[in-house]
Amino acid sequence: MVSAFQPALSHLECFDCGASCDVSVPRSVCLACGRPLVVRYDLARIRASLPRETLGRFGTDLWRYRALLPFASSFAPVRLGEGGTPLLPLARLALALDVAELWMKEESPNPTQSFKARGLALAVNGAKAWGLTGIALPSAGNAGSAAAAYAAAAGIACRVTIPDDTPEAFALELEAFGAEVRRVPGTIADCGRELGAWAPSPRWWNVATFKEPFRLEGKKTLGYEIAEQLGWRLPDAIFYPTGGGTGLVGMAKAFREMQELGWVGERLPRLVAVQVTGCAPIVRAFERGASRAEPWADAVTLASGLRVPSPFADTLILDAIRSTHGTAVAVSEEDMLDAMVELSASEGCLVCPEGAATLAALRQLRTSGEIAADTRVVLYDTGSGLKYPEVWRAALARRQSAQVDA
Repeated sequence: MVSAFQPALSHLECFDCGASCDVSVPRSVCLACGRPLVVRYDLARIRASLPRETLGRFGTDLWRYRALLPFASSFAPVRLGEGGTPLLPLARLALALDVAELWMKEESPNPTQSFKARGLALAVNGAKAWGLTGIALPSAGNAGSAAAAYAAAAGIACRVTIPDDTPEAFALELEAFGAEVRRVPGTIADCGRELGAWAPSPRWWNVATFKEPFRLEGKKTLGYEIAEQLGWRLPDAIFYPTGGGTGLVGMAKAFREMQELGWVGERLPRLVAVQVTGCAPIVRAFERGASRAEPWADAVTLASGLRVPSPFADTLILDAIRSTHGTAVAVSEEDMLDAMVELSASEGCLVCPEGAATLAALRQLRTSGEIAADTRVVLYDTGSGLKYPEVWRAALARRQSAQVDA
């Protein structure tokens, strides 16, 4: 039987205990310690056969980096046009904030209008490669939508648990894609607990954040795209809205792979994890110098993607921040809402609240002096603001109130 996985895929490795395993059978988390598994490649082999100048022949979506993804060239992936999103210059805001250069990686053009398409495309293709017939996950919104879309395209069943206060747009999307949906009181952590009983293994393969090894591979393409779009000259700092943290960890992995491939130099961007004051477990752990993040009690924020009180990959997130000399910062709900309006009015970007939080964080670190004026910065808008009408009403009401007061 021909393997669905590419020959340069060396093994899966546990980030925490270092145990390794192969991909001959479906894998979820480390059997030794229960922590996340990460895909490792024979990068010397890839380097010998893939000069970066040849990437153009592989198209414009994330499969452009197929040689650095898990699947064999003979494997026909389910694809909906994921990746290949623009890196937009924010010239007016760069001037206003007094930074050398400022860009926004705009992820709303992805399928289901968010960055979650990158990771879930890889996870669903992993299920297909292993011959699995059902996937399941807890979601605050965008991840569930992406999982349901790719599962529908692959002909795979999908179950999703969502918080009972999830914005209606996400619930409608899940139903449209044919997923089975269960609303759960509380946060995504409560949804995760409910999922275990409702969608048990092995019938349902759990594709929650870091509960399988392939979502990270999809998210790491964010790092490859930024590098290529900037002519392989990496930015000085990247501000990333951090809930489960897959994209932050994925970019750190991508930059290290690119170093081994000889595609970039020794200096890596500082990775800045952005959270909100109503749910900031990573910020608290970073500030305390802790290796793990304690669960955040009573998590509250309008940014549903940031309401993750106990990120499973806390050790990987903290390592990504510290190993790149980055930092973690929490912004207020009010500053996040104001940043939504500022990005739309000054740059024409109708962002999601999670994306706006990165602008609020940059302003905060410019004010403190932690980000200098000569810094080249990338912000992330992780999804379309159109999915958050309730949040936009709150943001615009603040602007109207400020105009009246003035």
